[in-house]
Amino acid sequence: MAASSQASLLLQKQLKDLMKNPVDGFSAGLVDDKNIFEWSVTIMGPPDTLYDGGYFNALMSFPSNYPNSPPSVRFTSEMWHPNVYPDGRVCISILHPPGDDPNGYELASERWMPVHTVESIVLSIISMLSSPNDESPANVEAAKEWRDERDTFKKKVRRVVRRSQEML
Repeated sequence: MAASSQASLLLQKQLKDLMKNPVDGFSAGLVDDKNIFEWSVTIMGPPDTLYDGGYFNALMSFPSNYPNSPPSVRFTSEMWHPNVYPDGRVCISILHPPGDDPNGYELASERWMPVHTVESIVLSIISMLSSPNDESPANVEAAKEWRDERDTFKKKVRRVVRRSQEML
């Protein structure tokens, strides 16, 4: 069986499982019913965090060799966070290719593993929103504000949350 058809079957199963047993904190579905490899995800800002009350849209793009390689995740909603690139791409360890980190920053066990699912990926992103990692930032400006100008950072996040609510 070709890798893309195995990936397709696995993604169909994960979508079916999420529809049957929704998970608190996010919703997910296909961008287009004809393409199982492109998902639309809405993440609710985690309670008791700066992102509380926000509704953040993202696209998950799965490679044809999923689950051997990770998907990419990009917020389409505005996002201000140390671990989100200015173009919306999410930077967390489990979305990095499997194996040793060429920069020596992450352990292989922290990077992508085929056991991850759509659910575990999105829950990791929700965790990232709750606990930014400013040691290896994707958005250097957001990381600097997080560290050195927390009030300015909070103000920007409140604006992002408010805008996400207005987009509903």
